Amino acid sequence: MTGALAGLRVIDCSRLIAGGVLATLLADHGADVIKVENPRGGDPLRTWLRDRGELWWKVYARGKRAITLDLAKPRGQALLRRLVRHADVLIENFLPGTFEKWGLGWDVLSADNPRLVFARVSGWGQDGPYRLRPGFGTMVEAMSGFAASTGPADRPPTLPAFPMADMVAALSGATAVLAALRHRDLVSGHGQVIDISLYEPLLSVLGPTPADHALDGTVRTRHGNQSDNASPRGTYETREGKWIALSASTPASAKALFEGLGLGALLSDPRFATNDARVANNDLVDEALARAIRSRTLDEMLRLFETLDLTASPVYDIADITKDPHVLARGILVDVPDPELGTVRMTAPTPRLGATPATIRWSGQPLGAHNREVYREVGIDSTELEELAREGVI
Repeated sequence: MTGALAGLRVIDCSRLIAGGVLATLLADHGADVIKVENPRGGDPLRTWLRDRGELWWKVYARGKRAITLDLAKPRGQALLRRLVRHADVLIENFLPGTFEKWGLGWDVLSADNPRLVFARVSGWGQDGPYRLRPGFGTMVEAMSGFAASTGPADRPPTLPAFPMADMVAALSGATAVLAALRHRDLVSGHGQVIDISLYEPLLSVLGPTPADHALDGTVRTRHGNQSDNASPRGTYETREGKWIALSASTPASAKALFEGLGLGALLSDPRFATNDARVANNDLVDEALARAIRSRTLDEMLRLFETLDLTASPVYDIADITKDPHVLARGILVDVPDPELGTVRMTAPTPRLGATPATIRWSGQPLGAHNREVYREVGIDSTELEELAREGVI
């Protein structure tokens, strides 16, 4: 194994997205990630888009060794403790208290391995009145303030079209794991527990929203693609039905945009003359820009913006992304070999490390594909493996 985290062993007992993606990020950078699944069906992520070959699983279980283990059985709990003794990191995202119920609390695991970093992922955190609520990202996206601030003002609050809360928690959790490992290796010699909720990382990306409210009671409302700091800003349809996104947030860029679109006369109107005035009259700004841009094609608009040295981009879907010359030149999308589908296309690991680049070793593997290999590494022979399989432990 190569990469910045080569030599690190991670036991991934998570299910679905947040904990799984946290482990995937570590695997991309060279960690030996052992994915633990219940022998009866495995991670529910395997069932997502099953008619398309379990693509979520193929992407987010990449680079992991797949084993089965029933943690609800005493022999399964004993096996996990055996694995943990040889691990650096353990990741779980069961309902708080579940690992304690199984005799796998921090007191037990840290006694087995004082250097263990134990990353615990849940919807709401390990304590507090909501700790036992189900940790679905949709609930978190609603209660974090994200949905309330997203979408047009005259339409319902908008949820993201992808598991945003889970992904943000995974990124936050990966940072925390690396910080804990650094402290263990350079300061204390001991691991620690990391409490990763889906709720708090997503709330944190909303920036100064809490500060605004504490200062004067401000509650930010939905205003679509408009900005409450600068105008013009938004997405606009072109003549052939494509879309362009633009932002002209400085006085000079706004002036150039209006004049370039033949709307320079509007700048003498007090409603359009300054940035504050345009923000206060964002709907009128949008109407004027929409009319001007709808008379031009996307290519015409992009050439105009390049001439004016203004910021604008086409609004891409995935078909556009796959053809973009920048995406192709940087290898942002990669085709990973897969025994069932031939190849699976996914985004390359990011960010990019110059000396120790991350790699995708393989796509998500079949249930229990590495049972024999992994369990032999902790001293379990073929006879015991067969016995464990008969008992449904693995």
